[in-house]
Amino acid sequence: MSRIGRLPVPIPEGVTVSLEGNVIRVKGPKGELVRELHRDIKVEVVGQEVRVSRPGDDGFYRALHGLTRSLIANMVEGVTKGFQRNLEIAGVGYRAAKEGKTLVLSMGYSHPVRVEPAPGIEFEVPSPTRLAVKGSDKQLVGQTAAQIRAIRAPEPYLGKGIRYEGEVIRRKAGKAGKAGKK
Repeated sequence: MSRIGRLPVPIPEGVTVSLEGNVIRVKGPKGELVRELHRDIKVEVVGQEVRVSRPGDDGFYRALHGLTRSLIANMVEGVTKGFQRNLEIAGVGYRAAKEGKTLVLSMGYSHPVRVEPAPGIEFEVPSPTRLAVKGSDKQLVGQTAAQIRAIRAPEPYLGKGIRYEGEVIRRKAGKAGKAGKK
């Protein structure tokens, strides 16, 4: 059996999990998440935990077993704690600001770039060079952070752009590296 898939998902206080066919609903203090699961994977709520089982030992079902358990665990964690992805901005004149719920980025283009949050996503700007994407859906938080990063991805020569917190950008030598060779 899958090492991840066979672990039960504990349901904390204040969270309700309901199953309707192959659709799972998880409600908690930070909102509600709904996901359609594969029809062959069996999910059941036993007491204060969710258990996932598979119909056979086929490679396809083994892969789905662990995936389904991880998706449910992320849903439970999302409605209790939530998820956050931090971004850093590097570059002269590059900055972020928040106008209402909209994120406004000045990234060296002729116009400021406005990013509207998807439902369930909120932006936080603690300083002009740092921002955070928060929400209860892990996939949506990651996707939104990736879309913001793609507005001005970090470039390898000067390291300017938007990067994830802690991301290391491999730097390249510029033209100065060729100057000494003849």
